[in-house]
Amino acid sequence: MIDAKEEQVRILAKQLKLPAVANFRDVIRQCKPDMDFSDLLIELLNAEINSRRENQNIRRQKAAGFPYVKTLDDFDFSQLNKSVSPMFIRELASCKFIGDKKNVIMIGNPGRGKTHISIAIGIKACLLGYRVIFRNAATLSTELTEARDSYQLSRVERTLEKADLLILDELSYISFNKYESELLFKVISDRCERSSTIVTTNLPFSRWTELFENSTMLSALIDRLTYRSHVLDMNGPSYRLKSAQASASIKDTESVEEVATDE
Repeated sequence: MIDAKEEQVRILAKQLKLPAVANFRDVIRQCKPDMDFSDLLIELLNAEINSRRENQNIRRQKAAGFPYVKTLDDFDFSQLNKSVSPMFIRELASCKFIGDKKNVIMIGNPGRGKTHISIAIGIKACLLGYRVIFRNAATLSTELTEARDSYQLSRVERTLEKADLLILDELSYISFNKYESELLFKVISDRCERSSTIVTTNLPFSRWTELFENSTMLSALIDRLTYRSHVLDMNGPSYRLKSAQASASIKDTESVEEVATDE
């Protein structure tokens, strides 16, 4: 039961926006018996800092728009080809490239973990305090077009420009008309040498003509993206296909064993 003094602490903590202090009893339970008031105060302030840091991280991840949560801990590094080492992927996850304002371009056929790795890096960037935006390329194109039509384009562009890391996923599956190409080009150009962009694509640069109409603009786009960037060759057998085949093989084995048991 909460006594009058404890309730007063909660009210004052709420007014001062100190939620961890409001739950001071949780901190006290973890304190050592020989701690004095100064020690207790330090523990309370540390709890408040940690609480705020966690809340900020939650807000950053929500604002980023990740479709789901992925980490490198649940990534199968054995699927990488010899040109991309696990050590280099973990180095990217340190997010130093964001501080250096460099880009990362992952090129490879479907099912190679490009989206998984980009989300894992994006989540790590959020933990480090960076502002991140994750968008499917087709979704971003639609978002920009709708913003232009509703006279909100400058607002959306400012939001994208403020992001320390923009993850542009699946730049592969649909082609962009003249206006869509120009809008995407401006977003990427505005970020050049100012912030970082991760692009995942199934197509080598030589086939980007299938996505963009204007070859001159395309050359400028690739030039801006690849300047001060890490280009990763992610090609190889589909990890998803291998997993599905392995799962099917296990089920077939179990079925055979069940039949043998029944007999």
